[in-house]
Amino acid sequence: MSSQGRCTLVGAGPGDPELLTVKAVKAIQSATVLLVDDLVSDAVVALASPSARLVSVGKRGGCKSTPQAFIEKLILMAVREGEHVVRLKGGDPFVFGRGGEEVENLQAAGVRVEVVNGITAGLAGVTSLGVPLTHRDHAHGVVFVTGHAKPGSSGTDFALLAHTAQVARLTLVIYMGVRGAGVIQQDLMQGLSAQTPVAIIQNVSLRNQRHAVCTLENLCTTIERERLASPSVIVVGDVMQGLLSLQNSEQVQQPDVHLLARSA
Repeated sequence: MSSQGRCTLVGAGPGDPELLTVKAVKAIQSATVLLVDDLVSDAVVALASPSARLVSVGKRGGCKSTPQAFIEKLILMAVREGEHVVRLKGGDPFVFGRGGEEVENLQAAGVRVEVVNGITAGLAGVTSLGVPLTHRDHAHGVVFVTGHAKPGSSGTDFALLAHTAQVARLTLVIYMGVRGAGVIQQDLMQGLSAQTPVAIIQNVSLRNQRHAVCTLENLCTTIERERLASPSVIVVGDVMQGLLSLQNSEQVQQPDVHLLARSA
């Protein structure tokens, strides 16, 4: 296909526009058409040119979503018309953003595609708590994994992953795992200690971000009690031990302190 148009897949990060890369900002500002995911914050979208055409292509787990094939059709149509299409995705396009599928299909149709990375919520979330994903004493690596199985798929083998994480000393970052937390907790406890520290972080980097810290055996009860919901990431591993110890110490000193913490 011969076309003057082009497409850029841009990672909008977790929501805070200050976490965007310079390259992402330039792409957003130069776009003539923006296809925007549900999880992209209004503050990021506001960076677009006033003359740009904005198209909402909502994709959120458990909700009615714009079909992937329809999104790709919209991109193709706009590119054929000579537009600079920016496909604006929450987080990073290549971390559970289906960016790989879009790039493959668009390139097969002859569309020139560029990808601009964004900070993923798993990294931004733990950083906001002052915690690393890896640590020489506690975690020799990190695994990003989805807690939401593709229809017709058995999903992630969390029991096997737990054994691997225990042996290899890995931090687990689980996306889209709140709805399936019961099964995830049960399976993880087949390979990890019930006392393994866990953090659940909702609305990462936004003003309404909040989090709770607990042990693995209390994951589900904590989510229910604190009414944590999507979008959230669940971080499992010994890198959270210091935060858990600090929280337990504060609760001993002030027994009535509410578990739920709000980011500064």
